[in-house]
Amino acid sequence: MAVTLEHPESAGAAPPSEQLSSRAAAEAYVGGVCFKLGPPALIGAEIEWLTVYGEHSAPGDPRPGSAALAAALGPYAPRSIAVDSPELSLPGGSRVTMEPGGQIELSSAPFPSAAELCERLAEDTRLLRDLLGARSIRMISASADTARPPERVLPLPRYRAMEKSFDGIGPFGRLMMCNTAATQVSVDAGADAAQVAARWRAAHVFGPALVAAFACSPVLFGAPAGEWASQRMRTWLRLDNARARPPAEDWDDPVSAYARWALDVPLLCVRRAESVADWTPPPCATFADWLAGALDDEVGRRPAVADLDYHLTTLFPPIRASGHLEIRYLDAQPADVWAVPIHAVDALLSSPRVAAEATALAAPLTGRWVEAARHGLADPQIRAIASDLLALAAANAPTDSARTELDAAANRCLAGRTPTGEPT
Repeated sequence: MAVTLEHPESAGAAPPSEQLSSRAAAEAYVGGVCFKLGPPALIGAEIEWLTVYGEHSAPGDPRPGSAALAAALGPYAPRSIAVDSPELSLPGGSRVTMEPGGQIELSSAPFPSAAELCERLAEDTRLLRDLLGARSIRMISASADTARPPERVLPLPRYRAMEKSFDGIGPFGRLMMCNTAATQVSVDAGADAAQVAARWRAAHVFGPALVAAFACSPVLFGAPAGEWASQRMRTWLRLDNARARPPAEDWDDPVSAYARWALDVPLLCVRRAESVADWTPPPCATFADWLAGALDDEVGRRPAVADLDYHLTTLFPPIRASGHLEIRYLDAQPADVWAVPIHAVDALLSSPRVAAEATALAAPLTGRWVEAARHGLADPQIRAIASDLLALAAANAPTDSARTELDAAANRCLAGRTPTGEPT
């Protein structure tokens, strides 16, 4: 199980240059690479931080540039900021990746237990903090930037095309790209079609409750007026419905439905040579349109497998199928409780029985992403279900330490307090 789709050209059995013969072939390919079948055994995570530059950095201080970040990271720098970097993994197995606004991420290796995952992430976080600190770059444990306007520091064509596309919708694209940070948890899809469907549904149905339980971004600099418990999640919900809000809770067969949906999402960018600055696609064109020949004049070629792999990385649903299930709806957490949502997801999907209990418990909140992100624990029903869900996770946690952390989180939710300890 890979934790991210950072290198999609390595995914799947078909060579990246191979042409796609038909929509049916493309859908079959998506189903195969996005849902790898096997007994659930592994868990991974991606944790993110805002970054600031200065000896005594505060949230409003400047963003570090890509050159400063590359110099600090040395051989661990991603090629998005250092093209010749060997991109070494940190000692705990994590890869360092970057977001457009200079947010820094650790993308873990997959591990057989959440306890080992969190131990290795903690080890790599300490080293990452030391590497950056030596160059006066500080990591800020926050899910939303409260003091700086959005500013893109990565000049890649992909992000220029994204920015151009999202700017046509509203302010939330730039805010999401440059001013937010998340906790992402990756779990295996399942052993067979039935288990995939059950795990897919469970992770979606209990999603709104976990959004509220871990919401800690009430302030986002530059966001339009409005009170939201999770301004970070607000950016995704207001971003691009076709790309970020599929009706996934209703999919009885997520493998086939995800493949159909993916091909009908408008292209965000058309990958060209790195020397070509403009990767902007024709307006409103979908991958299926490109495949059918509707873009022959504009693009000059039909898509290959590598193009489909790349298109899959431009889909941003609450749960992205990336060979595994990548749960993307959680705010980055304060430094002392960053592991709690990882333990929550791990416990709630620890067995078919627990996943079914979690699904039934959270069923009244199915699809209520907006209410959860807007009101958080201030909504009495959401607060009660979030607390009960974390209590269920605690009861099924595999270690005493995870159980203690989840019990504390359940009590915090019941008291109506955010992960930062503030009342809702």
